[in-house]
Amino acid sequence: MGRPPRTSRAEIMTAARRLIDRDGWEKLTMRRLAAEAGTAPTTLYHHVRDKDDLLTQLLDDYAAGMPRPAMPADPRERVITAATVIRDTLAAWPWVVSVLVQDDQVGRAALWMVETLLAGAVECGCTPEQAVDLYRTIWYYTAGEVLVRANHDRQQAEKPGATRRDALIRAVDATELPHLAALAERWATLASRDTYALGLRSLVDGFLRALPADGEPDHT
Repeated sequence: MGRPPRTSRAEIMTAARRLIDRDGWEKLTMRRLAAEAGTAPTTLYHHVRDKDDLLTQLLDDYAAGMPRPAMPADPRERVITAATVIRDTLAAWPWVVSVLVQDDQVGRAALWMVETLLAGAVECGCTPEQAVDLYRTIWYYTAGEVLVRANHDRQQAEKPGATRRDALIRAVDATELPHLAALAERWATLASRDTYALGLRSLVDGFLRALPADGEPDHT
């Protein structure tokens, strides 16, 4: 029998998270991870196949550590609760969204959120196809919200104060753009509000009300 690897999987995962938090997941390589973990690159392959497998394991570990809230009896509320859990999970580690939007990285431990959302949608009257449509619509909304807010927060941390957009809006011509001009001084405050919950409920309510009577998904 060969000598077991001296660097544990937990140590590798911790080093990977530290490297990503500091430099971004795009700069993660097996060689850089080995240096961060203080081990040889060959040691990593006792635990992960490649970078994609490493990211998948990181996502799985992260999702497995998130608490599962009690789900409401009402199926519509379960859809909203599951979506909110997804959002809160991503918001705490927003780089994950950039990985997930590739549609090829997913952790098994996170699938319960998707299952809960799909089941709630079906109980609300959706066909399985419509439930997938609703999930995908919620996912696009949620991923976009998390990415935009994370980018804004990062920009504010790097360069606090008014943005170019804020200055542009304050300078608009009131005769040409009266509604925008009326909101110009409050725009930055209004635009920074957390309206995810309001938008999510509006999205779910609108989707369910628009379900076609014949039960077939409407992709028009």
